[in-house]
Amino acid sequence: MLLLHYALHNNNTNLSDIPGRSVRPTFDEMLFSKMADRKSSSGVGSRQTVKRKERAENEAKKEEKPPKEGEKPEVNGKKEAVENGEAGAGAGVEKEGNGEKPELMELPPFEIITGDRIDPFFYKFQFKNVEYSSGRNKTFLCYLVDQGSDSLLRGYLEDEHAGAHAEDAFFQQVLPNYDPACKYTITWYMSSSPCAACAAKLTEILKARKSVRLSIFSARLFDWEEPEIQAGLKALAAAGCKLRMMKPLDFTYTWDTFVENDEQTFTPWEDCQENYEYYQDKLADILQ
Repeated sequence: MLLLHYALHNNNTNLSDIPGRSVRPTFDEMLFSKMADRKSSSGVGSRQTVKRKERAENEAKKEEKPPKEGEKPEVNGKKEAVENGEAGAGAGVEKEGNGEKPELMELPPFEIITGDRIDPFFYKFQFKNVEYSSGRNKTFLCYLVDQGSDSLLRGYLEDEHAGAHAEDAFFQQVLPNYDPACKYTITWYMSSSPCAACAAKLTEILKARKSVRLSIFSARLFDWEEPEIQAGLKALAAAGCKLRMMKPLDFTYTWDTFVENDEQTFTPWEDCQENYEYYQDKLADILQ
């Protein structure tokens, strides 16, 4: 039996070469022989599998593209960002942490808007003579200019409280040239009274242009509690400017003259007269 095991584990030994054995193998011999053949073929197959696996890995490595200069290799199918800003110098964005900060764009300054008639919605909102003018960050200036001729200059200006204000823009765009021989009668209907800076400029213009007569009717008083505002209005009145708050009749007149009203009549809001009296008393106290 020991000789039989030796023969089966030795692939170079045939059963017929074992002493005392006949050429015809027994059932046990055939069983051990098949087990030995299976083991041998299993070893060959495993070696072939390993070779196929190695060949596939080598082909996969050949297909991988090396990372470009300044670029990190892919990790889990995603490219990592290049550190220290080595790439993307002209991308126009700066990365801060996980977010991106877009490049700031310089916006153009607000421009003075001129026109013939105001939108009715804007008029009712901007000219409403409420005490607290929240959200009303514009100045609307409706003007009439009489230069002694048969026709009047009529229109309106609108600003955004940025750059030149409507009062200053009037003398730059509507009446840029001054003729001392001509008399100018100018009437303004404003959504709010001039600020301190505009009051100072208007005072200088009236002192320099003796033939200009300016009347300002305002729907609201702008920051009337501020000392510099009060001083500016006083100086403006002393230079010959007529200052008065808008009455309900003034709102009706401006609605008919400067607003796209589609032939609709103006209906004053409930406290229009009361607010006029409130502001007129404040203005009288300032100018006394």
